[in-house]
Amino acid sequence: MTQNYSRRNVLEGSLAAIAAGSIAPGAATAARVTAPGPWRPPADNERRRLISTARFGQKQGVSGRNGVAICTHPLASAAALDMLRAGGNACDAICAAAMAQTVIEPHMTTLSGMFSMLYYDARTRSYSYVNGAMGAPKSHPVFKGGADAFGAMAAAGQYDGQLVPVPGYWGGFEASHRRHGRLPLRTVMAPAVHYARHGFEIHPFLWGEMFVESADLGAADYGREVYYRDRRLLNVGEMLVQPRYADTLERIAEEGSDYFYRGEFARKYADAVQRAGGYVTVEDMAAWQPLIGEPLRSTYRGFDVIAAAAPDYGGQALLEIMNMVELLDVQRLGPAFASPETTRRLIEMIRLVYSDAVAQRWSNSVQPAETMISKALAAERFARLGTQAMPPGPAPAPPGSTHVTVVDREGNVATVLHSVMSAPYTTGIFVDGVYACAGLLHLGSGLPGADGRVHARIAPNMFARNGMPVLASGSPSISLTETVVQNAMNMLDFGLDIETSVHKPRFGGDDLRVPGNTMIEADMGKDLIRRLKAGGQKLSGSSPWDWMHGSFDGIRIAEDGMATACGDPRRTAQALAA
Repeated sequence: MTQNYSRRNVLEGSLAAIAAGSIAPGAATAARVTAPGPWRPPADNERRRLISTARFGQKQGVSGRNGVAICTHPLASAAALDMLRAGGNACDAICAAAMAQTVIEPHMTTLSGMFSMLYYDARTRSYSYVNGAMGAPKSHPVFKGGADAFGAMAAAGQYDGQLVPVPGYWGGFEASHRRHGRLPLRTVMAPAVHYARHGFEIHPFLWGEMFVESADLGAADYGREVYYRDRRLLNVGEMLVQPRYADTLERIAEEGSDYFYRGEFARKYADAVQRAGGYVTVEDMAAWQPLIGEPLRSTYRGFDVIAAAAPDYGGQALLEIMNMVELLDVQRLGPAFASPETTRRLIEMIRLVYSDAVAQRWSNSVQPAETMISKALAAERFARLGTQAMPPGPAPAPPGSTHVTVVDREGNVATVLHSVMSAPYTTGIFVDGVYACAGLLHLGSGLPGADGRVHARIAPNMFARNGMPVLASGSPSISLTETVVQNAMNMLDFGLDIETSVHKPRFGGDDLRVPGNTMIEADMGKDLIRRLKAGGQKLSGSSPWDWMHGSFDGIRIAEDGMATACGDPRRTAQALAA
């Protein structure tokens, strides 16, 4: 206890010293700056006001030239703006928001999941991608038994240690901040530490997930310690306090990967996972490294399209899909929310691309990205649309992700997906406050490659003109690709503003209840849905603004630097402007 208290004092003292200018910021690059003062949490009434806006439904857009942030919780969006006001850049802001979300939205993200960031550097006008994908333990049976081993594991329905991956979140976070960040790491992590140690009011979305997973939470010692009081689940509006997680965050802020991947935490994590039937070892933890490189590129109707590169495959899939959309006469057909023909073609394109992607990964026949994103392949595929039965898409894992996008006053842009990568809490494994997620459910997308990374269809992306981003976005959920494609078309092809676009009805991904069916929101219209079904589309009706369709967490950037964003009504997202 003394050690933890001392560590907290060290962190707080460091922030105060940075503010006074008495110590150098703990940074490795010349670009680092000294924060003007320690991060100050919002006053109680302001915190409660922000949390009250963490709701589903109609949202209002925001605009600004001094920085805009959007993610699925207003406290995290506010933390991002605090970093910008403290002299930080888009990377500092996005890291602060994302780490805060591991505290505020533990049902959507965790340090045992993944963190991958696409970044535009305005000074050099260059794009880069940091991949923090999860790893598959080297001794996992899927490497020997392939699809049969995964099928048997999935059929058993055991959400235990055998589904726990080698974490990618921290490594992706640390590498992103080291490469692009400007503020000291302790400053960036201060909001997360504060909300873990002092708590925040439980919002309805979080409580709903707690309720759904209450059996798993209540069966775990840590779950009862944090999420229960007097033998009952905490209620909406009560404070969720996570002191052990706060201690862990403070120590990670001080020691980084030496602690998380190669030190005490790694040993505890591997031991806990193995005791629960899993395969993660300390050697797996020590061997994990982030992947840093160039994103993939294509074009779409005069725009450059920049997206996530392998081993994540959602970015490549997005480019393949947009190459086919480019061949569609959308001005004649109309937008998806008004045209059954556009919707039909988009559903077919997305299914075709993802079925090919998964088939290649399971058969160990992955084609070069240059081949798959070529315009020639797009033309060949486009000609086949409607001439054959559409194959089923990849079996979707249960949802549990969040996305953040930030633009700063200098024009730097960051967009990142970070995630629990599965249904939350289901393994029942907690290590010093960190939930060990069931992320290996994503092995359903195919065998890991030689690097051992788990393939995930995440798609941080940017559309650019004359080299500069005009739209940066991404989305969580099993419908993330459908969400990005429809909103990009709404804005770039039909001139809708971002607030109008996110409120338009849309179709989503595969229905978890009826495999092979595409989800479609009821307010797409009875006539449109009837015509799609008559044409052979397998559809499952869903509610208007269905949460399973995810949140479009995007920012539109005008030529004059004005950035605009709007929270998606399907999630608790809020956009804020500095």
